[in-house]
Amino acid sequence: MLREIRQQPDVIEKTIRAESTKLRKLGKFLRDRDVDLIVLAARGSSDNAAIFGRYLLEIACGIPVSLCAPSVYTLYKAKLDLKRALVIGISQSGEGTDVNTVLEQARKYGAFTLGITNSSRSPITKVSDETLLIHAGKERSVAATKTYTGQLLHFYLLANSLTTKAKINLEKLPEYASSALELESEVSEIAARYTFMENCVVVGRGFNYGNSFELALKLMETCYVVAERFSTADFQHGPLAVVERRFPVIHIGPRGAPKRTDLELLRRLKELNADCFSITNDRSIARASSRSVMLPAGISELLSPIPFIIPGQLFAAHLSAAKALDPDAPRSLSKITQTV
Repeated sequence: MLREIRQQPDVIEKTIRAESTKLRKLGKFLRDRDVDLIVLAARGSSDNAAIFGRYLLEIACGIPVSLCAPSVYTLYKAKLDLKRALVIGISQSGEGTDVNTVLEQARKYGAFTLGITNSSRSPITKVSDETLLIHAGKERSVAATKTYTGQLLHFYLLANSLTTKAKINLEKLPEYASSALELESEVSEIAARYTFMENCVVVGRGFNYGNSFELALKLMETCYVVAERFSTADFQHGPLAVVERRFPVIHIGPRGAPKRTDLELLRRLKELNADCFSITNDRSIARASSRSVMLPAGISELLSPIPFIIPGQLFAAHLSAAKALDPDAPRSLSKITQTV
């Protein structure tokens, strides 16, 4: 897991270089097709990437995005009118039966289908009209890391190909990912403080809402910590009642639009004597937290999801080791999960 976390700057650079031409052509085709709805189908970490994709595509492209419920297709056999829809299946292995079934049915109902995967020979490439590849090499760790950020990257590339507005400058993403990796020793020291953590909450908002789900998933997979996840706004609508003295809250909070609500929550958590660990690049957020790691101040909120999840991945890997667990062999799990 740690080795694959450290490969992410190279994977980002390689994927941008290999896929950009294909995406430019795809973008022109989709703009001519006049797509007015995007549907995202995924499970697990890929579904967390899809949450980010929804925020990004709606904000950057102005096209409504729906997160698919695969059971609508696989269990209830519903028939949908998708003639002007783009349906995207996201799967690191490309072997998810339910995601591939959604793509098959969506094609039948008139949609243009797109697969995002790390495997060029997987079933998803056969049921999609077009495939976007993550150039990550084989991912051996059960906990997805480099394929997750590769999926986030493809949403940036797709947004750039679909929008007629100013493009998102992705040139510095590998550098930002490298900056996040430089925090590893600091993150390892912090993780050691949480060796006996059994429950926690992970919060994030906006572009990092999906990352709150992803970090919680990593903590459940590799550390067996019961981790709930919320937006910083939703957490104050009831779930705040679970917080008591020293209750751990992990907060993903870059400088940007959610800062006001982030600070409101952090102040309330301080009043409740909670233990709040923030991944941030804003000094006021860091000061309001029990402890924090600081990423470069120049990382915009728009580009924060990839570099900001990396300290979270490192935290989960090092916490697993501190608990004398093996993050590469989590109990009850396998790399590929088949559900219908």
